[in-house]
Amino acid sequence: EHAGPLLLRLDAARAEVVRMASAPEHGLTLAATPTALTRRTAEALPPAGVTLSVLARDEIPAAVATGAVDLGLVDGLAAPNDPLRLPDVAPLTARGTGQEPVAVLLPEGHPLARRTGLRLGDLVHARWIDAPGAGLPLAQLRAANGTSGFRPALRYDGTDLRTLTALAAAGHGLTLLPRSAAAGAPGTVAVPLTAPRVVHRTELLYAGTLRGPAAALAAHLDVRACVITPAGWAPPGTHARRVAETP
Repeated sequence: EHAGPLLLRLDAARAEVVRMASAPEHGLTLAATPTALTRRTAEALPPAGVTLSVLARDEIPAAVATGAVDLGLVDGLAAPNDPLRLPDVAPLTARGTGQEPVAVLLPEGHPLARRTGLRLGDLVHARWIDAPGAGLPLAQLRAANGTSGFRPALRYDGTDLRTLTALAAAGHGLTLLPRSAAAGAPGTVAVPLTAPRVVHRTELLYAGTLRGPAAALAAHLDVRACVITPAGWAPPGTHARRVAETP
């Protein structure tokens, strides 16, 4: 069970040596989850030379660490201003790029569609869509609510948000999305989540020192950085204490 993480660390070390020795790249490769690429971030991308890949959340840190992509955009549920819990694949830097409220997406005829707000604890036994590649994973709902439940009525293994919202509109189950992604989906109603107090948080991941278009993108987003280490989060140059990050 130790071989996989050790080999990944070796690949990450090789990628870091290549980055240090090579000339700055003119293009930009970016991996993102479907709900992490907001309009603000998209508008900050260079006008040319960008390659964008949509990957699962768990795949992006490894893709960044091994040099498969220059930057990664990951997202998830978190308490306001708290960092995301990311897998420890290699020393990476994470920058918060924004956070927004979340909403439960319901079909228009659902009995709860007229509510002004919903509590996650009241939806433990509801029908849910398990769509870890497109929406917020049910495991994060369980962690946020501190309980089990949230059993899926349907599983969707794709990454297309339009398909996910169409499944919700057809009554196959509820899904939790950032407010910007949930608003205006045909045949659905987005009801704000009022408890627990969580937000949809997005972070930019990279390894080593940013150069070229990657550095320009991070500077344009104007965020503060912390380093992901086995001990938790720490400012660059330290490896001990866990620090809170401002959005």
